[in-house]
Amino acid sequence: MKQHVQRAVTGLCAAGVALGLGVVAMPAQAADDDYRVLVVGETLGFRHSHIDDTTNAIIALGEEHGFAVDVWDPPQGTSPGQPSLTLPSTPFTSTADLSKYATIIFASPVDATNNLDPNRPRLLDDTELAAFQGYIRGGGGYVGLHAATDSMHTVPWYSELTGGSARFRNHPAQQTATMRVENPSHPSTEMLPTEWVRFDEWYNFTTNPREDVHVLITLDESTYNPGSGRMGADHPIAWCHNFEGGRSWYEGAGHTDASWHDPLFLEHTLKGIEWTAGVVTGGGDCVTFNEVGEIVGGLGDGSVRVDKLGADVTAYLDAAEAAADAGDHAGAIAVLRQAKGKAHGLQDEVLVSKIADLIEWQEGLLS
Repeated sequence: MKQHVQRAVTGLCAAGVALGLGVVAMPAQAADDDYRVLVVGETLGFRHSHIDDTTNAIIALGEEHGFAVDVWDPPQGTSPGQPSLTLPSTPFTSTADLSKYATIIFASPVDATNNLDPNRPRLLDDTELAAFQGYIRGGGGYVGLHAATDSMHTVPWYSELTGGSARFRNHPAQQTATMRVENPSHPSTEMLPTEWVRFDEWYNFTTNPREDVHVLITLDESTYNPGSGRMGADHPIAWCHNFEGGRSWYEGAGHTDASWHDPLFLEHTLKGIEWTAGVVTGGGDCVTFNEVGEIVGGLGDGSVRVDKLGADVTAYLDAAEAAADAGDHAGAIAVLRQAKGKAHGLQDEVLVSKIADLIEWQEGLLS
């Protein structure tokens, strides 16, 4: 069942200076703001026109739903940035400095590294990247929007964060297509129709991320022309996962400016923001079978008892995954309940909780 939870965020207050004076500074934290997020629109390559619309939409969502918004989008070369909104200097100074944010939103910050030239400037330099990695590993949130998968191609870790190392490859002409909701019980999808028909720019990715992420929405390639980079019958377009202690949520749509004035798309994005910020939970919380399997694999202590229980849980997980992949969600639930019973014997609360998430996910698919 979905829950609303309060996440403590420290260091949220800072002095604001009126923009009319021509001075840009971090806006003051309003008394009724529960947390703060950062929108990153900085562009070193192609600049998407939706970045401004996205930023303004998220600011408006924050005003309505109780979170403050900082922006990092300085002018860079030919990119105009958003000088009236951006912070005066990079917020990626240290993990401690980033910890003021409940989640960080990458709004198509393309950096032109898709030629894999290691000498080309990246969105985040080494110091900034280390700060960001520490932030994620400390439990931080990440939201990737549209061309967030077209940035830092030379940083494998970032590709894993965005999900399954799936990078932007290409896209056909903008057109109408049908998005199919795969997990209707996640907080970011429960408001969506099962078949969501939209006009957008549909990305093809370098690889299918399914093995490493919790797929939320797929594209039905039979409803549009995917072009030369088609991915076939299984084309994930929105997904999420728990990554190195943090939470990651990605939506590949949102290229059109109109997306950021569409109430349904905005609600979908809002819940992605809130899930990564730890404000809402539910729908299995983006757990994957691989994630749970890695937990089991890390529990071995060499004792016969733990090794036997671990092997039993692993076998149950494999059987449940096979049933789930075959569409037998009732069967998957039955086997996962057996796995949960065995997991209690390992006396690991995280493992038991994660298996419960798998059950909740499969129950949502069954219903």
